Amino acid sequence: MTNQTNDGVTMKPNILVLGATGGTGRLIVRDALARGHHVTALVRSPERAGDLQGAQLIVGDARDEATLRKALKGQNAVISSLGTPLSPFREVTTLSTSTRALVNAMKAEHVARLVAITGIGAGDSRGHGGFVYDRLILPLLLRNIYADKNRQEAVIRDSGLDWLIVRPAMLNDKPGGQKLRALTDLAGFHGGTIARADVARFVVDQVSDDSFLHRSPLITW
Repeated sequence: MTNQTNDGVTMKPNILVLGATGGTGRLIVRDALARGHHVTALVRSPERAGDLQGAQLIVGDARDEATLRKALKGQNAVISSLGTPLSPFREVTTLSTSTRALVNAMKAEHVARLVAITGIGAGDSRGHGGFVYDRLILPLLLRNIYADKNRQEAVIRDSGLDWLIVRPAMLNDKPGGQKLRALTDLAGFHGGTIARADVARFVVDQVSDDSFLHRSPLITW
């Protein structure tokens, strides 16, 4: 996906980033800006966005369709890096609710490309996180979050948009730059880790790459 001016100059797509103040979201914003994209970040708290210099900030709630439509003006693509706090005892609905509002807003504003991050354990990647993750971490701490991630993925798959779902392995804050693998066949795969910086790099790549269009690669080192 590229924009082209009347004189034939190729322009980078304009990107709206949701979840831009999260650990991975900040790196997505920085990576996209470094590549020359115009980046808009929808944030709930501008105080937390002080290090996102170069991005246009729009303050609002990602669950509000009117706010999303405002943020989508002039955009070519959306990267969703939405997250939610641990909630082992209460139902989580933020991710699916926000994504449902986002899909409606994107259709209304005629923005087709959506790259969304969920995680290992969502959809058919469940059972591929390794023994401790699959038997302890996910069922005891993350079960409500991943129930909502599954609802989120279903909304995306049914959206009719040009979507990609990216499922990172266990995240770490090590320096990026390692070669990553994007897996769509998980037979024999269990576990894995990846740096947030490499997730950011891969996700920004997908804005202009159709290799995984309508697919859900799991990315890992």
